[in-house]
Amino acid sequence: MCRNIRTLHNFEPPATEDEIRAAALQYVRKVSGSQKPSRANEVAFGRAVEEVAAATTRLLGALVTSAAPRDREVEATRARARAEKRFGQAA
Repeated sequence: MCRNIRTLHNFEPPATEDEIRAAALQYVRKVSGSQKPSRANEVAFGRAVEEVAAATTRLLGALVTSAAPRDREVEATRARARAEKRFGQAA
């Protein structure tokens, strides 16, 4: 369930709100143990996603590094190469 949480720090261009929210959603899904909350838990689930997204935004804004920003396309190419090596050629 958490495989979709990606590193968001030190990329050019910076992480978008959608990427941050997607990571927050995956985190809350993992912690809660449910892919989709019941109606009774919908408000708490949604609030948790928003709070985690806000905390993530603050964290990313506060982090500093001396490393050069990573390029999204280069990282995506590396990830595809790792997947191909691990799982073989795509059909």
